[in-house]
Amino acid sequence: MNNNLPNIFIGSDHAGVEQKETVKTFLESLGYTVTDFGPFSNDSVDYPDYAHKVASAVLEKPNTLGILLCGSGNGVCLTANKHAGIRAALCWLPELGALARQHNNANILCLPARYINNTTATEIVSAYLNASFEGGRHEKRVEKIDL
Repeated sequence: MNNNLPNIFIGSDHAGVEQKETVKTFLESLGYTVTDFGPFSNDSVDYPDYAHKVASAVLEKPNTLGILLCGSGNGVCLTANKHAGIRAALCWLPELGALARQHNNANILCLPARYINNTTATEIVSAYLNASFEGGRHEKRVEKIDL
């Protein structure tokens, strides 16, 4: 475990459970500590249950990030963003993953499991984690997100 790496909380719905396992394995291979909130099978579940768990955990623990997956990525993204202080971003390209951190200081990455393959998912995760918030002109915009 590398103490300089943020802990990662991860969750999905049934449509994202298989890709979640790929992403989790990828993260662990890089030395990240990953807490998986489930689900652990592809039996039908309600995505808000898992998105709320991940968002709450990210808010409660400093130096953490979240990753959420569902079929389109929209459901988990909408749910996570209901939490004040969460900036969840739906990304389907590596460039968007990087920009989510650089410009929006996103603390949760949302992936559309039915629309990207596992290779793309890990490329997006890598771009997201390797980027950092640029601040500057983006700082005042990010500060305006929470009401």
